[in-house]
Amino acid sequence: MGSEVELKMLSALATREAYLELIPQFERANGLKVAITWAGTVDIMKRVEAGECYDLVIASKGAIDDLTKLGKITATSRLDVASSGIGVAVRRGAPRPDISSAESLMRALLAAKSVGYSTGPSGVYLAGLFERLGIAGDIKAKHSSVPSGGTIGTIIASGEAEIGFQQISELVHAEGIDLIGPLPAEVQYLTVITAGIPTNAKEPAAAEALVKFLTAPASKDVIERAGLQAA
Repeated sequence: MGSEVELKMLSALATREAYLELIPQFERANGLKVAITWAGTVDIMKRVEAGECYDLVIASKGAIDDLTKLGKITATSRLDVASSGIGVAVRRGAPRPDISSAESLMRALLAAKSVGYSTGPSGVYLAGLFERLGIAGDIKAKHSSVPSGGTIGTIIASGEAEIGFQQISELVHAEGIDLIGPLPAEVQYLTVITAGIPTNAKEPAAAEALVKFLTAPASKDVIERAGLQAA
């Protein structure tokens, strides 16, 4: 590998804080450049399905599986790189509702004037959870979201969402919010984050080296400080 090599990576936002620290280390060690495009799951699917060329795609396991079935990702290249639980947050300084159990979480949701969650894997799970809890209709009437690739922290900080949910790694560094904690254990959901090398990748060897670096024991501390669980 050399400085003339540029590796194009398309990644979900859940990994951003960790990879903004780790990837420059990889670049220095390997003498190449990584050009990163950050996107939400919906946008990642659209970009890859449309034939955009990347050397590495990192997204939810479900998204990578779907893209593999479509022939867009090399099946043997898939590797789980991390996982992320769902966190709960309020505007900085606002009262912190009790979320210690599924029942207390439900009470907090019903009492809130507005509830924010995304269109990504965590939002899809939450919509199903609210159905199971029997409060989907109540939440739908006061639901706020952001476009794919946006972060719920922005509408929590602005007050548009009184309480909001997203992967912990996307909330832990957000400005203007207080992360109350993870969802109660009995209703928590871990999104597995998976790397895959596209079938049209121009630098598959460099992509494989990057995945190996990101999953190495030496990267674990950075991964976990960013609110993720190492694979």
